[in-house]
Amino acid sequence: MDVADLENRFKFHPTNTEEKQNAHTSVRTKCLKLALELNAVIPDGREKSLAITHLEEAMFWSNAGLARTSS
Repeated sequence: MDVADLENRFKFHPTNTEEKQNAHTSVRTKCLKLALELNAVIPDGREKSLAITHLEEAMFWSNAGLARTSS
């Protein structure tokens, strides 16, 4: 793997603009809304747990994508 890529993956990426802060908030808000909707309609069990876990992963990767880009 490229050293620069690894360094980018593991370094801290501050949200240095209001636009980026708003984008992170938007992702979190939308994922929470979906999580609440799924929680209301899916019966408790393994499938619901996995759906929520994967939604968390989608949120984390989305925010990583926002954080790791310079623009």
